[in-house]
Amino acid sequence: TIREYTDQQVPDELLQIVLDAAIRAPSGRNSQPCHLRVLTNRERLEEMNKDFKDIVGWDTPAYTGWDIRPVYHNAPTFIFIFAKDKSDMAAGLMAENIALAAHSLGLGSCMIGSLGGLFDNPKGAKKWKEILDIPEDWQFLLGMTLRYPNEKPPFKDREDGHIKFIG
Repeated sequence: TIREYTDQQVPDELLQIVLDAAIRAPSGRNSQPCHLRVLTNRERLEEMNKDFKDIVGWDTPAYTGWDIRPVYHNAPTFIFIFAKDKSDMAAGLMAENIALAAHSLGLGSCMIGSLGGLFDNPKGAKKWKEILDIPEDWQFLLGMTLRYPNEKPPFKDREDGHIKFIG
């Protein structure tokens, strides 16, 4: 997870590699239920952040770093993942493909689930689904930032005992 980025924009050819990796994520019965939208307009990102904060609250710690950066972590590329069914797990596979592809290209990414607060609000959902050209009955599943990292956080320790072999 990268939350601090340089000012360097992601070149179109690298963005396309990341998006190609995303759409190649597996899905049950190859149903390909998820759709991506990519927002790269700084003014729209600022508008999204304002709408999000107006809905969830300007002083609500809805996401890491809420008090020092916008919900999109100042990354000029934001990827939205939508599907008809909010419980569709294909979005997680798609997001993992995005994160791995980005990392392999020297890019950073951060999964943003808290943006669901914007899409759970009827007014926010109506406005932003229209802006992003998403059918009204589709659900926001996950958002992701994308850009060159300006930090290299250490890997976090993992707890033991999460794996058991049953013979």
